[in-house]
Amino acid sequence: MEFGTLRDRALSYREWLLARKQEIDAGFDWYPFDTLANVLHLDGLLSAENRNVFGELAGRRIADIGAADGDLGFFLEAELGCHIDLVDTAAPNYNRLRGARLLAESLGSSAEIHDVDLDSQFSLPAEHYGAVLFLGLLYHLRNPFYVLETLARRSDLCFVSTRIAQLSPDHGTRLAEQPVAYLLHPNEANNDPTNFWIFSEAGLRRLFDRTGWEVLDFTTVGCRTDSDPAAQDRDERAFALLRSRWAQER
Repeated sequence: MEFGTLRDRALSYREWLLARKQEIDAGFDWYPFDTLANVLHLDGLLSAENRNVFGELAGRRIADIGAADGDLGFFLEAELGCHIDLVDTAAPNYNRLRGARLLAESLGSSAEIHDVDLDSQFSLPAEHYGAVLFLGLLYHLRNPFYVLETLARRSDLCFVSTRIAQLSPDHGTRLAEQPVAYLLHPNEANNDPTNFWIFSEAGLRRLFDRTGWEVLDFTTVGCRTDSDPAAQDRDERAFALLRSRWAQER
């Protein structure tokens, strides 16, 4: 399936799922951000033969890590028949994974929901995945190196996004071309202490390489000129499709 077709179906599913959530008497708040809108960024990311990559993943096992309420995973289950593991850490999850569990029940989904402490020396629910979705989570983790290396040993592909920066917050130091990460103060970005590491593009690409990944496609969105780690109006995000070097040896 060419990605443009999948994108359009995902956007239609997004409207249907929003209406379905409004019908459910949840007793708690759903995750407030539009996770299915990630398909628009993936549409800008994927090029050439990679635009067919989701068709090749039909029916395979996929982990949606940092899944929020699991919207994207539920869509891939419904549309492509994928076997989905929804993986997140309940404590910082917006509704402690109640949203994902209630949706799974309401939709009659066979997706499995796993409360995993991603800041620990964790294990994944399955030995092998065709792909992992790892969107918007990397900069919230204390040990991104360990997480990416663990994923590379268990998955063929990874769709990843994270915040990056070109300048230090005082704009006195240029970071973009240096393989570095900026460690945030707990209140420095959105007053959110779960924001930790903001990589430069060079730092992120080196991290991918050192943890066992080959970059197949890469793009950035948001503030593409003089982005910095802390300012909301200078937020730049990187999106990448990665292939595990371990997968090529399996």
